[in-house]
Amino acid sequence: MKNIWIIIPAFNEAKVIREVINEVKKEGFKNIIIVDDGSIDDTYSKAKSAGCIVVKHIINRGKGAATQTGLDAAKILNAEIVVTMDGDGQHSASDIKKLIEPIINGKCDVTLGSRLLNKKVMPVSRRFINIIGNIITYLFYGIYVTDSQSGFRAYSKKANEIINTTMDRYEFESEILQQIKTAKLKYIEVPINVKYTEYSKKKWDHIKNFPRQRLINGFKMLYRMVIRSILS
Repeated sequence: MKNIWIIIPAFNEAKVIREVINEVKKEGFKNIIIVDDGSIDDTYSKAKSAGCIVVKHIINRGKGAATQTGLDAAKILNAEIVVTMDGDGQHSASDIKKLIEPIINGKCDVTLGSRLLNKKVMPVSRRFINIIGNIITYLFYGIYVTDSQSGFRAYSKKANEIINTTMDRYEFESEILQQIKTAKLKYIEVPINVKYTEYSKKKWDHIKNFPRQRLINGFKMLYRMVIRSILS
């Protein structure tokens, strides 16, 4: 447990970040890196006062960039295992041990938390959009998993040394899968729980036609992946 690091990218999560940190600590994990991705609220100060290492982006770059900053920090700290999870409280810290156990036992290099292996926890609308993401990831990168957009994952030291994402937004999750396949890293999927709290729901209340907006964001992700494929 001494050299396992939990990476939490966060953008304007001041209302819940301390609660997220405390839940992780209750599970016995004290090594936590918060990457404040250009928040304009008190995310940085609240995370700092909770006793974490906090790295701050001056501007908002996106979840992909924030996660990679955390992974780079874990490399500097010589982490043996790195776990990434979201900062809005949707992920259950109790699932961390479930993610790291296969790596500790030498069964794989990467564990991918999957909400779709536990269908009861995911609304139908979100499940549908994730399936579309899975198909897109397969078409572009030739790797199929049940939840390609999950941010709750664990990496061995070997995997973290290899993975180096360049996509700043949400398509970085698919980019990581491409790098897993290219490097022939062993991976398995693990069912995880998701907590759709009032806070997480209210975060999106200001967006009109939220399901439609998610679909538009999906097309934007596809567009960026197409451009990336053309240029590479």
